[in-house]
Amino acid sequence: MTQISIQAHDLSMRFKDRLLFHIPQLSLGPQEAIYLTGDNGVGKTTLLKILSGLQKPTTGRVNLQNQSWLSRLFRGESKGGVIYMHQTPYMFDGSVFDNVCYGLKFAIKDRRTRRSEVINALRMVGLETLADEHISVLSGGERQRVAMARAWVLKPSVLLMDESSASLDCESIERQVHLTEDLLERGSSLVITSHQQNALTALCRRQWTITNAKLIERADLQLVNEDNNNYAYG
Repeated sequence: MTQISIQAHDLSMRFKDRLLFHIPQLSLGPQEAIYLTGDNGVGKTTLLKILSGLQKPTTGRVNLQNQSWLSRLFRGESKGGVIYMHQTPYMFDGSVFDNVCYGLKFAIKDRRTRRSEVINALRMVGLETLADEHISVLSGGERQRVAMARAWVLKPSVLLMDESSASLDCESIERQVHLTEDLLERGSSLVITSHQQNALTALCRRQWTITNAKLIERADLQLVNEDNNNYAYG
């Protein structure tokens, strides 16, 4: 897996007369897991979309520190990039298998190899028996599992998870944890937003908080009171 560092300077987002945030400097290195917090409306989703390249900031720019990844992107290869996961992921009109396989069509030419990787990803989220079902039969939680499998199978260098564990049961969150741990071991970086601390946010050892239009950082977060499943940082 290609590792990517993200650097941003003088990053700001403004909507008419309202300054959403101004961040003088931001950095995200390989194998880092960051918990992004803040009240509703402070710009968490906007920041993730800027980092993923889906939205342009008012000022500043985001630099991806790996030219080999950029060259692969221009050649149409999708593995090893930056993936943004929305709380309500977009699903294509097709089967569960088709939704997970979509990105692999650009990265893996051999159909048998693609199918093997997709079925393995679906097995890891507990949906392999639904591979040939139409996506419309799945529940909201199952769709989020499909989105996680679709992201994991591409082995992204950076995965931005925007409330992806919201409204999920414990089993679904644990499956997300298993896949994100695997990505971290492979060298990926994670930024996770969640209104509630859980097993997924417990993977993080850095925290970004957006407040008063500023980004405040805490490092070396430690999990405490684990026996009571109380995910609090001190």
